[in-house]
Amino acid sequence: MANGSPLTSMLRGLRRRCPHCGEGALYRRYLKPVARCERCGEAFDQIRADDFPPYLTILIVGHLVVPLILVAERVGLSTVAQVALWVPVTLLLVLLLLPRFKGAVIGLMWSLNMGAAKPQL
Repeated sequence: MANGSPLTSMLRGLRRRCPHCGEGALYRRYLKPVARCERCGEAFDQIRADDFPPYLTILIVGHLVVPLILVAERVGLSTVAQVALWVPVTLLLVLLLLPRFKGAVIGLMWSLNMGAAKPQL
């Protein structure tokens, strides 16, 4: 059962912590959520964030990197130098932001009690 405000739950998820207690780890691997929080026992195995976290990641990374690419192009940075710079920057941003955005989405979904649909009998 959700106890916190959506904002609090999202901020806890952004920190990759349990949206309920804020102390337990939200992931057991890079993007694999735990079934239950090790601290408070809250269940997360029915919450599926699906495509929204990658969408947010692409949106934010694109809005950060593309303007910088345009500035570098205007300054006259060579194509080879730009590839050597922007590919690692883009990969690093994606790897850093994706689990945080997924945590925030899981926190929001948890606070709104939006687990997986339960079959009707």
